Amino acid sequence: MNCIKAATLFKGSFCLYIFLLAIWITKFLNVTAEKLPPASQFVSLPSSGIFQPIEISPSVLPTYPFPGKNLPPMYPSIPKTYKPVLTGRCPFNFSSISNIMDKTASDCSQLIAPLVGNVICCPQFGSSLHIFQGHYTKDSDSLVLQNTTADDCFLDIVEVLASRGANSSVPAMCSFKSSNLTGGSCPVKDINTFEKTVNSSKLLDACSIIDPLKECCRSVCQPAIMEAAFKISSSQSLVSENTDTGLSTHMDVLNDCKGVVYSWLSRKLPSEAADSSFRILSACKVNKVCPLEFKQPVEVIKACRNVSASGPSCCSSLNSYIGGVQRQMLITNRQAILCASFLGSMLRKGGVLTDIYELCDVDLKDFSLQAYGENEGCLLRSLPADVVYDNSSGFSFTCDLSDNIAAPWPSSSSMTSFSLCAPEMFTALHYQNQRRIPWAAMGFFWIFL
Repeated sequence: MNCIKAATLFKGSFCLYIFLLAIWITKFLNVTAEKLPPASQFVSLPSSGIFQPIEISPSVLPTYPFPGKNLPPMYPSIPKTYKPVLTGRCPFNFSSISNIMDKTASDCSQLIAPLVGNVICCPQFGSSLHIFQGHYTKDSDSLVLQNTTADDCFLDIVEVLASRGANSSVPAMCSFKSSNLTGGSCPVKDINTFEKTVNSSKLLDACSIIDPLKECCRSVCQPAIMEAAFKISSSQSLVSENTDTGLSTHMDVLNDCKGVVYSWLSRKLPSEAADSSFRILSACKVNKVCPLEFKQPVEVIKACRNVSASGPSCCSSLNSYIGGVQRQMLITNRQAILCASFLGSMLRKGGVLTDIYELCDVDLKDFSLQAYGENEGCLLRSLPADVVYDNSSGFSFTCDLSDNIAAPWPSSSSMTSFSLCAPEMFTALHYQNQRRIPWAAMGFFWIFL
């Protein structure tokens, strides 16, 4: 009753809607929490440096207050009546890769895509393009599509995904074009020449089944793909109109040839196996770079340059700065380490030599989007993960919350020698939390923060 009285005071104002939405979310959030038992207080990182999930029987919190009734969905269901308007010029039966298209549409759903693009959506979209290319060319001698056909099919792919709930701006967001299906400037585009040039059995053995815990630091598939791409890119002399741009031209050819290698693998592997392999390779790539944008932390440097003990002005300035950074997107635990180290190096360059992360209690999860307004940063797993959808709870993310893991303060202002595969990164963790966060919680606080 008190809630109703309070809401009545705001009647007719915008505050009423925010107030009621906050109450609704508080009542209906469905959170699954998983914790290590107290006996396992410390866990060592595996030799690959990737945080592993902890599988413990979940408990559901909070309890739904109206037993016997269905839990309202957190997000509108995926459209089922929208019919894609296809070009009619792409001769391909998309039902042959329906599972891949469904997964891509879910991972790149309309409102979620901008928040998970770097880690979930774009890697899955890229994988779906490779798999489409392999399936399209499976019954021909070619490993690529002709330019006109690629244009038509690319439009159809986007339209089919949009009809299943995907964001139609994903190609621009992820920097993919129809030319990614054509092989570009790669000199080898037919399967006969490819298999004569490349050690195909070695390539298939290396990439059929990839160990997600080893590939990023002790690569097997990645060097095999690079070797194959280099061989087909060097199969004939490359002539550049401008010798000054010869190096960049060869790099472009090498990247185009990698697309041809992916197409060949897509022809040889089952769709799910290919998707798993391609996603792991993408995870290795995205987890090497912090995707966040940092403006110069001028105010933080000014407030913290000479601090030697925890001070209100320094910590307030630092928390305010990080609060602006964390609104950008969801990031993985490994990306959080890089982002924290990058910001730390910027601060050290500005003259802040004291570990202000420790002084101000800054954790890794503080660099990712916050779930419940504050102190609930969702760190996504560094291993490939998907957005989960069901009719009762809507869209949700599997978060890898490493509670009380302090953000690493760099030993110098340089990031040149930093490596997530270095032995010093294999430190002991406090217990890991793994939660599934419904999209509604993330969306509400992302919009109104």
